[in-house]
Amino acid sequence: MTHCEWLLISRLGDLPVMRIAARHYATGALVQLTCENGLIRSVEAPTESPADLRAGWVAPAFFDLQINGCGGLSFSSAGLTEDQIRRIVRTGRQHGIAGFCPTFVTNAIPALLHSFGVGRHACESDAEIAGAMPVFHLEGPYISAEDGPRGAHARQHVHPPDWDEFRRLQDAAGGRIGLVTLAPELEGALPFIERLVDAGIVVAIGHTAATGARIREAIASGARLSTHLGNGSHALLPRHDNYIWEQLAADELWASIIPDGHHLPPAVIRCIVRVKTPARTIITCDASSLAGLPPGRYQEWDQELLVLPGGKIVVAESGYLAGSSSFTDECIGHMVRCAGVTLGDAVDMAGARPRELLGLPARKLEPGYPADLVIFEWNAEGGFKLGAALIGGTLHQKCGEMKSTAEQ
Repeated sequence: MTHCEWLLISRLGDLPVMRIAARHYATGALVQLTCENGLIRSVEAPTESPADLRAGWVAPAFFDLQINGCGGLSFSSAGLTEDQIRRIVRTGRQHGIAGFCPTFVTNAIPALLHSFGVGRHACESDAEIAGAMPVFHLEGPYISAEDGPRGAHARQHVHPPDWDEFRRLQDAAGGRIGLVTLAPELEGALPFIERLVDAGIVVAIGHTAATGARIREAIASGARLSTHLGNGSHALLPRHDNYIWEQLAADELWASIIPDGHHLPPAVIRCIVRVKTPARTIITCDASSLAGLPPGRYQEWDQELLVLPGGKIVVAESGYLAGSSSFTDECIGHMVRCAGVTLGDAVDMAGARPRELLGLPARKLEPGYPADLVIFEWNAEGGFKLGAALIGGTLHQKCGEMKSTAEQ
């Protein structure tokens, strides 16, 4: 997969006022949005006056809790640069991702200090990046060292939580770490969770081999989310007492899942969504640093990874999944088909729900809200096909997918 087919349509993006005619993603009603100076000014029934852009559907742009990188670029790299961050942000916007949590995974502490520092400086020096990455996500190194729950994380860097160490990472990030995924069974994890919660940080359970009792203790300590529930686990589990059932049954926990066609079978997606409901389920693509690269062998995370012809990314030695090759827009149709939810529910699971969990400002198709939009085609047979994304006043469009009325 490459992104050379994307064009930046500055002619439309620079218009002081833009009128978009399309169906409302949640109601299906035909609407005309008038956008001005980065805000939605009105949402009305279509008029006879020509729109600047006509499309099938329109919705608020996405927000993803877990973007590890893409195109061979990793947020966890000891060689991360600000230019690389800009490239990841722009690629995300080409997939309708207006905001996301850059995810820093298990690595040596000096490497994490470097990458958090680069992320901080990029946000402080570039308002576009700061807007795209309002919350940083630390996934590890405070996770299980066991094969299976550890997933593709490097075993040599896994260790129990250390508050002083975390403070160093948070200082390097300029206080931007707002989501932490950890394994609650580790020594000192419960008081660590309590300190994170007291600091206003959302705690997620993930890459864990915890007992049911410890899961419940973590929830009592303030854990609120299950990170990519159903993945980062043993291949075989006891049929009754296990950490997936325990998290699934806990109404206090939201669940993020990866509906990319590789991480979870349809029946599991359907069961998770039916139990958690769309109100507590979050779509994440978990884009790997290899997302967007062609099939082949790559060195990443101190090991060899394979991008298979179908897009699945695995650790060459073990076969464990190593993130996704998909982006958020590519997960919407799969969620609708597997879980039986509405298009509106799926889109909200990819935008409104993660923003709600993190306490970020909402995005709605209503006057006064930011005009960060995805414009797309949708039907039950063909699925979700992104045509353009209007984010930060710039319209990104795929060649041949959609025409402005100025071009017709």
